[in-house]
Amino acid sequence: MASPLLAQFSGTAAAASVDDTWGTVSDAWVEIRWTAPAQAQLDRLEAVVEAVPPARLIKGSEGAALRFPVRTGRGEPSLNDLSKARGEGGLDGGLTVRTPQGTFRVTRLRGTLREEVASGTCVVNGVEAGHRSLFRCGVAEGRLTAGQVPADRPLKVRVGDMPLHPTPDLVEAFSATFGKPVFSTGTVLAHLSAEGVYTPPKR
Repeated sequence: MASPLLAQFSGTAAAASVDDTWGTVSDAWVEIRWTAPAQAQLDRLEAVVEAVPPARLIKGSEGAALRFPVRTGRGEPSLNDLSKARGEGGLDGGLTVRTPQGTFRVTRLRGTLREEVASGTCVVNGVEAGHRSLFRCGVAEGRLTAGQVPADRPLKVRVGDMPLHPTPDLVEAFSATFGKPVFSTGTVLAHLSAEGVYTPPKR
């Protein structure tokens, strides 16, 4: 389950196109903290999640999370209407999922966000896997903080605790592979936090 949970946040999905009006993202990281229902599903599968450096596994009072450095990123944050935020990017590192059925190493995470739906690709044990529709992202529900700078200057942006709901496509694919899940499209499987410097495009 952890591989589709993360594939969305790291690069360009095959069908994504680059918009030359998008700015770039640098000095950034993405953190995905899974919820109790997600952990319950991992426990049912007897799955253990580990980080592939330079990604890091973080454990605390709020649960476990994976934090990834952002390798590349482009997008439009749409600070006045977060539901219209869109972009694409790539993450460094990856994760390993160990189960009684085998070990799965997930790397080269790539993804795109459009109309609050995340999709992406990754490489699992050397084989590329694509996910057309993974999560519905509660972009407007996340906590946004941004610096105060002129419109054409780099801006530090942070988003915290953005909820991620599985799409019907993800629930269907999971059911076909692992059987009926403990979650549904109404379940928050994880919360996303991210921080980086957004540089607007040159006009």
